[in-house]
Amino acid sequence: MLEPASPAQSSHPDPAPRHAQQAAPPDAHDTAPPDPAPRHARQTAPLDAHDTATPDAHDASRHTDVVVVGGGAPPPQALRALLPRAEQVICADRGYAHALALGLVPTVLIGDFDSLEPVDLDRARAAGVSVEAYSPEKDATDLELALDRAAAGHVGELRITVVATPDVGERIDHLLSQLALLAAPKYAHAELLAWFGSACVQIVHPTRTVAIDGRPGELVTLLAIGGEATGVSTAGLAYPLRDESLSPFSTRGVSNVLFSTSATISLTRGCLAIVRPHALEDHS
Repeated sequence: MLEPASPAQSSHPDPAPRHAQQAAPPDAHDTAPPDPAPRHARQTAPLDAHDTATPDAHDASRHTDVVVVGGGAPPPQALRALLPRAEQVICADRGYAHALALGLVPTVLIGDFDSLEPVDLDRARAAGVSVEAYSPEKDATDLELALDRAAAGHVGELRITVVATPDVGERIDHLLSQLALLAAPKYAHAELLAWFGSACVQIVHPTRTVAIDGRPGELVTLLAIGGEATGVSTAGLAYPLRDESLSPFSTRGVSNVLFSTSATISLTRGCLAIVRPHALEDHS
């Protein structure tokens, strides 16, 4: 059973125990075609990379913001006010149209373009957007390719904000795979936050303590991803944890609550997804 923190505690109560794959482009400018790959290693490199450049390295003393916009359903317009000013806006397939609708200026468009309107692809090229086209027969989704692009080539603190609005009624597999993707160790060096419609997901690795800001009483769920999360400690939640473990096969971390307007979550091993299902409404 959950034991809430005492209301008499400060807004940040002391934690108390709770009982209860990239390859070279096959057809890019000034790039020779590689030898054919075996059929089991399906196409994962861009077929047509126009004006593609390695991201500039940034000074280690500052942070770099990158926004990645996925396809799927159109994202809520209310997100416009919450997205950072980004050095790069990387769009996965139909995410290009979604980025424009959010008032963003795309810098990279990547994917197999099975859902992007041809007129939008032409529009992107005319605007000087770096276009990286892939075969539909590939071993990664367009969103993973976009995240790989976002995570590469940066020095210093990297913050990646993902806008992903899968159509849960049609493709719940996209939602589940995207949540697992965010927790991949290859992105552990970045501070990663994702918007799934009105829900916000932040990823916690042992390398960092994650802070969240919201409304007192806002729901906060902690989910272990990929294995057991150990050494989980929280401050500012109504049901605090202190150096405890969360199993990926348990619902113990579901429906915690913000004690005041902020909280912190850390762990010593594993990976956690901090899910705030009503974060967009609570920001309104």
